[in-house]
Amino acid sequence: MSRSTPRSGYRLPVPGSALLAAWRAGYGLAELRHDLMAGLTIGIVAVPLSMALAIATGVPPQHGLYTAIVAGAIIALTGGSRFNISGPTAAFVVILFPIVASHGVGGLLIATQMAGLILTALGLARLGSLIQFVPYPVVLGFTAGIAVVIALLQLPHFLGLAGVELGDSTPHNLAAIVRAAPTLAPAELGIGLVTLATLILWPRLKIPVPAPLVGLIAGTLAALAVSAAGVEVATIASRFSWEFQGQGGSGIPPFAPGLVVPWRLPGPDGTPLVVDFALIRELLGPALAIAMLAAIESLLCAVVADGLTRTRHDPNAELIGQGLGNMVVPFFGGITATAALARTATNIRSGAVSPLAAVVHALVVLLAVVLLAGVLGYVPMAALAALLFIIAWNMSEARHFAHTLKSAPGSDVAVLVICFALTVVFDMVLAVAVGMGLAAALFIRRMASLTETRQLHAGEREAPPTLPRGVACYDINGPLFFGAAEKAVSSLRVVDPEVRVMMLDMRDVPSLDGTAIVALQSLVEELRIERVGVIFVGLPARMVIKLKRAGVRREAGRLAMVASQAHAARLAERWLALEARHHG
Repeated sequence: MSRSTPRSGYRLPVPGSALLAAWRAGYGLAELRHDLMAGLTIGIVAVPLSMALAIATGVPPQHGLYTAIVAGAIIALTGGSRFNISGPTAAFVVILFPIVASHGVGGLLIATQMAGLILTALGLARLGSLIQFVPYPVVLGFTAGIAVVIALLQLPHFLGLAGVELGDSTPHNLAAIVRAAPTLAPAELGIGLVTLATLILWPRLKIPVPAPLVGLIAGTLAALAVSAAGVEVATIASRFSWEFQGQGGSGIPPFAPGLVVPWRLPGPDGTPLVVDFALIRELLGPALAIAMLAAIESLLCAVVADGLTRTRHDPNAELIGQGLGNMVVPFFGGITATAALARTATNIRSGAVSPLAAVVHALVVLLAVVLLAGVLGYVPMAALAALLFIIAWNMSEARHFAHTLKSAPGSDVAVLVICFALTVVFDMVLAVAVGMGLAAALFIRRMASLTETRQLHAGEREAPPTLPRGVACYDINGPLFFGAAEKAVSSLRVVDPEVRVMMLDMRDVPSLDGTAIVALQSLVEELRIERVGVIFVGLPARMVIKLKRAGVRREAGRLAMVASQAHAARLAERWLALEARHHG
């Protein structure tokens, strides 16, 4: 028996490939010190951001902290990027806020687990590289739209408005904010402005202390001063409370995240969820949107990190890591996580070497929860709103948005504007679906315009030196797929009555899909009825096999497949001679 050679086909992505790559590159005490310092810096930055983003999502702040702790560590240890820092991100707000409004915290955690399963499946199917095909106008359009929605959702906290019930509709939220404008609280607005000014001006001083930390300290001090004067200010402690195993309090629970059962958490009415097929069906759409956005955000973040560090990430392992993190974190009360670009860039600038920096960042957030929960309760809501304004501004990429509007082709501008408008007015799920559909349609139209069919005449450079009378030669250029096949083949149906043999030069056809095969099959049948022979020239073996499987096979005097025009011309002469003898 002959021994069969193994096929080099599918290989399972390796979770934790980034950690292994860092270890193989050489990891010692010096690298550990770099990771410890970078992790400490990012952890300090992540504490206020995690709280602010959780509140923006519509859940208590500890859920964002638990996300940074649990998902941040799991994704770092199992993912494919050395430098990605994962946790709650602003991009998710526009998706998660409506889920919380409709299905409560329990529904959000179930949707997160479903998204984790989808991400893991994408990684195992090695589809990480496909994310790069999401067009830039689509990404820029929905991220800019998300930034607008985030800023709008924070206006009630920033202005201290009373009685504003926010929902999942931007027009409704805008109308509610306008109606509540007379309730503006000058003290809240002042605290927000102090925080905002600090966040804008502090980075210009070039002092190596994170601006979010300094900004929230400034806002908290301003709130304490206002409270001392007898004016009540909304803070984390006054807005949120917690209960756990008979204990309770205000603000953030002062202990590490514990195990919870996501489907036993309350729905929108405060009662435990009823998990059934109807709920899963309702959450499937949002879960798909979460998974796609998480994949796009994390892989784009990894690409940027590669550019800054001249390393390479494993996209499939990164998707698996993101999937595992999002499947596990709901069991600890955490919400959806993905890689955060700003935190990742800060991680790199702080000297990180490996994913251990992200693990250290998670431990720093854990220590902050355990040791500083009471202090964090003093942070005013207006200060967190100011921090989210800065996040929204950075996320909007306003300069790139304006530059794209001025310099991009009209079709790309249309996709950008439509994605932006749909995200703001409706939701990101619809925006991405429509944006991808428009981008795909535009791509198909552009590719179809590259495919052409023209008749060659004797003496032209691409044509045979001589063409017998009764033989027509056509050259097909470009891919034959469903968008271009009918256009390319339709011109071949108008045949001169004197033509008895048609040569189709397909040496410049790189691909052939099912629609094109059916179109060619129909053409061959029509020409057979008209007693016109067809000779395909220059088809690669793989395309010949496709046509044979579809029933397009060689037939003496009627259909042939040859390698060169010279061979085709000689064969056409023989066919004509045979036909002449037959009729003679």
